[in-house]
Amino acid sequence: MACACGSSKISRADSLVLGAIQIMIGIFHVLMWYFLLVLYMGQVKGVFGTYEPITYKAGCALWGVMFIISGAVIIRSANHPTQCMAMTALIMNIFSILVTIVAVILVIVELSSFKSVSYRNYGQAKLGREVSRILLYSYPLEFIIALTYSICSCSHLSKKKRERPPPSPPPRTPVTEDRESNVSRA
Repeated sequence: MACACGSSKISRADSLVLGAIQIMIGIFHVLMWYFLLVLYMGQVKGVFGTYEPITYKAGCALWGVMFIISGAVIIRSANHPTQCMAMTALIMNIFSILVTIVAVILVIVELSSFKSVSYRNYGQAKLGREVSRILLYSYPLEFIIALTYSICSCSHLSKKKRERPPPSPPPRTPVTEDRESNVSRA
């Protein structure tokens, strides 16, 4: 990438790649949420109840929609580079970072606590936990992509702001002209 501590902006090609990867990660998360939905809705009410982890109830995998939107905004910003689009892409990537952090915390909480489920639902619960582990491995990738784009974008925007010349003061009239106009009025 062409971004090294604010020395230059992220290239258009790199932005397109990062956006495409974010969209693919988002689609993967949405499909995994659909898989979990089908998996957990097929549970049979047993003696110990059904297995409904916190990530399923919160719809963590469905939060992949945020990654899809973020990737689409990056691609749009790369194709139509304006200050507004760059700021929108930066804000969306910051939201993606926050979503990723919350999702990782929820998945870790889910995987660290496992209540026993009825024998009939044990296979579904185990498969659902494996899906959560897979998602746990994909969250750092999304985090790194969003963080990389955010840092490069932020440094480029701040560099752009520093390079902007200060506004010029209004033209001043010479003192002699002011005195001459005052003398002619009198």
